[in-house]
Amino acid sequence: MLNMASRPLVAARVLVADDQPDVLEALRWLLTGEGYEPEFVSSTDAVLERLRERPFDLLLMDLNYSRDTTSGREGLELIPKVRALDASLPIVVMTGWGSVDTAVEAMRHGARSFVQKPWEDVTLLEILQREIEEAQASKRSDAKQKREFEEARLIQRGLLPTTTPQLAGLSLASSWQPANGVGGDCFDMLTFGAGAMGVYIADVAGKGVPAALLMSNLQAAVRAFAQEGAAPGSVATSVNRLLCRNMASGRFVTFCYARIDVAAGKLTYANAGHNPPLLVRADATIEKLAPGGTVLGVFAESTYEQGDFPLRPNDRLIFYTDGITEGRNPDGDEFGEDRLAASALQHRALGADDMLAAMLRDVEAFNAGVYEDDATLIVAAL
Repeated sequence: MLNMASRPLVAARVLVADDQPDVLEALRWLLTGEGYEPEFVSSTDAVLERLRERPFDLLLMDLNYSRDTTSGREGLELIPKVRALDASLPIVVMTGWGSVDTAVEAMRHGARSFVQKPWEDVTLLEILQREIEEAQASKRSDAKQKREFEEARLIQRGLLPTTTPQLAGLSLASSWQPANGVGGDCFDMLTFGAGAMGVYIADVAGKGVPAALLMSNLQAAVRAFAQEGAAPGSVATSVNRLLCRNMASGRFVTFCYARIDVAAGKLTYANAGHNPPLLVRADATIEKLAPGGTVLGVFAESTYEQGDFPLRPNDRLIFYTDGITEGRNPDGDEFGEDRLAASALQHRALGADDMLAAMLRDVEAFNAGVYEDDATLIVAAL
């Protein structure tokens, strides 16, 4: 009897595939005696059938079957089919003495390990236990990462506006779609007294959790500096200096902050390298909130110019990130700023919510609803 240390901690389900009855019988005695729950098949088709029926912890398979008993071709062709059914299932292949080259090729196809016939029981059991334990540990790690990723997504979503503030004479609607669950797009709406509101949009270079962490840092900085009466240019300058002290090398943020003063009929903005928001007039002309400075987080001494536009009833202000304009259709063409402007012009008579929905339909009709990058779209309607 083998040492108890080689036994699996829990009964593991092992699928064994070989077309030799004596091999299957020997493995039946060995695996059952060591606490495994083996099932046995004698063809490649049967392997796929069993895997479709229920999950296994490991596949132990011969490479040679009735069609060709020497080349291992049937077994090699089976491995990618198994991978397609269960990408995480560890596969251990059995080969005859002198067939190491075939075993190496099997591992290139996706097998995890190999054992040579005739095998030594201790060696075979050590390989099975190792591969099963590593696969189970990997699944636990993947599940933990998935939970943590979901928690990060919920935390990030909670940092963004949960409701859209409204102001007399101004309504807003927004859509935020991270490509990867969490992302680097950021926006916020800040209500001030005397009929004014601040709106900003930003895009942190990169994706995933690192970008989301930088996004939360950016949001805290903007809220600290964008106080009542603060000029957009000075807000951008202050946020940039703070980010430069904390920004990882190779990272940066594009940013546009606009102060919408409904009472005074005035828009003041600063744009730090961001896609220029569109000011769509009721008469079908378009003004762009063009960049007036470099991106945030690179040069601490950067300063930012301000731009001003008069605001009129029925004007529409469109903020967006490049996940909107860089979305591609099946032919690889980008949606682009021209199509976005055309969509805004077409729907400019709608209210904020309806205009946002109509523009998103145009975008998703083009990109088939697939966003390759974080995508944010905001509509402000006067």
